[in-house]
Amino acid sequence: MPLKKNNFFVYGKFILVFVVPLEWVFMLMDRLNKKILSMLQLNARITNHALAENVGISPSACLNRVRKLEEAGIIAAYLANIDLPTLCRSITVIATATVKDQSSETFNEFLREAKAMEEVVECYVVSGNFDVFLKVVAADMPSYNKVIDHLIDALPGLVHISSHVVMNTPKPFAGYPLRKLID
Repeated sequence: MPLKKNNFFVYGKFILVFVVPLEWVFMLMDRLNKKILSMLQLNARITNHALAENVGISPSACLNRVRKLEEAGIIAAYLANIDLPTLCRSITVIATATVKDQSSETFNEFLREAKAMEEVVECYVVSGNFDVFLKVVAADMPSYNKVIDHLIDALPGLVHISSHVVMNTPKPFAGYPLRKLID
């Protein structure tokens, strides 16, 4: 018989640790929370009252669910989706980087440099023919070149970067396909 102590269970010599209260784990991804997440993903500015009405629950129950999703880290942030071409001129480049020295110290130094640059808006460590996938948004090509020069100069002779200028975006990111991902 397991012994419960706050947010963990003790099974003989094994301890299972929960970051959130146990009751949250069971309620987090029910049908209503999936619907809440789908709605917020499309319109994060929706009022709690409208969200509750669309989901089919009371406003207080809806707000409680949203807060629990936030506290559990499932809702990480609320961001504005800015239409950059309407706002200003810019260039978006998908850059692939290969770090020749695969030591964790060198690799982590490259990642620190990439993460520190404002123009690097996304960074993924990937498998395959290259190590890192970067999405870079800069004012123009000379500005982009400064970003790449900085990344290459941070580890002289150890980084190879290949650039792919985005010509247009026929399908921009518009949220995750939650109905396909969550059972």
